[in-house]
Amino acid sequence: MLSQPPMLESAATTHTIIDGKEAVNFACANYLGLIGHEKLIDSCIGALEKYGVGSCGPRGFYGTIDVHLDCEARIAKFLGTPDSVLYSYGISTIFSVIPAFCKKGDIIVADEGVHWGVQNGLYLSRSTVVYFKHNDMASLESTLEKITRGNKRAEKIRRYIVVEAIYQNSGQIAPLDVIVKLKEKYRFRVVLDESNSFGVLGNSGRGLSEFYGIPIEKIDIITSGMGNALATDGGFCTGSVRVVDHQRLSSSGYVFSASLPPYLASAAIAAVDYLEENPSLLTQLRNNIALLWKELSDVPGLTITSNPLSPIVFFKLKKSTGSLKSDLQLLQDIVDRALKEHSVFLVTSKRSTLDKCRLPVGIRMFVSAGHTEADLLKASESLKRVAAEVLSEQI
Repeated sequence: MLSQPPMLESAATTHTIIDGKEAVNFACANYLGLIGHEKLIDSCIGALEKYGVGSCGPRGFYGTIDVHLDCEARIAKFLGTPDSVLYSYGISTIFSVIPAFCKKGDIIVADEGVHWGVQNGLYLSRSTVVYFKHNDMASLESTLEKITRGNKRAEKIRRYIVVEAIYQNSGQIAPLDVIVKLKEKYRFRVVLDESNSFGVLGNSGRGLSEFYGIPIEKIDIITSGMGNALATDGGFCTGSVRVVDHQRLSSSGYVFSASLPPYLASAAIAAVDYLEENPSLLTQLRNNIALLWKELSDVPGLTITSNPLSPIVFFKLKKSTGSLKSDLQLLQDIVDRALKEHSVFLVTSKRSTLDKCRLPVGIRMFVSAGHTEADLLKASESLKRVAAEVLSEQI
């Protein structure tokens, strides 16, 4: 493996500079290609001139600025929800929201493939957590049945299902239609993280509920980071007025953190406006995903595990070595050589010692609407060639 991760020397657009060389970037979740977009930059410049850089205070203590309220209203209007609340750091959104609602004695049923931010929220909640098999609705229903059948105590305590719309650790899409039926049957609430689906799924990018044609009010709590499709930072939670107002007093990431820098809130508004005005971005993104799937359906030694509509194209080894460390070493060798030999920037699903995800490690390719056909073909050829060489003994 490389001793140090690659260092970018320019904006993380679809083409970036690494160690003085231009590389095609498939390692950043710039789904709509808005990093460095003129409209977002102009909105940031205007906000910087008006508000300065930071807010220097939490939202409840002189840190609320009018652009924060404008951004919350814009997101709620875009999604068709009554209200939303902003957080100053993307990943802290989900691990602040979960313990704001889920407490000791409550029951949470969560997918075993959730990312570390969700895991941290589950831990901080001190709730009883039960995992079901990754994206397996039979396993989810069996788990819900075991918890509730003949259990009078379970009927009196708060119960939650926690899932991701698009799973960061597999690229799979959650079957929301089935999840909603099960939550209504067993009387659970649903917490849905849309960090990789907001601005991506659905005809107009409104996320998983639009993708499945399900009224958004059937999802109790929705969270999302804004560092992916919107190409800014921070996060939000949206839902009923009651859900939002509760967080203004009870969510640690909202109450105790300095508020989102105003220019980032301004950039988020500009990004949502631009997406709404340019739905062709979503068409281009889907065309790029389809082309990459077509070109990479037969990578030597690797198999795609992600959904064909996911902007995260996820590869795992066809034949594991039996060791997580050895698997990751092989995958990292592929990624390192693709960058060194072909200037194609990919990333493995590295995990810290704190990450308890139970899914296989793999290589992630983040597809962007900003990628050209030449970018996609170059990356495809590079991955096939390097994988064949690195995994020659396993094929």
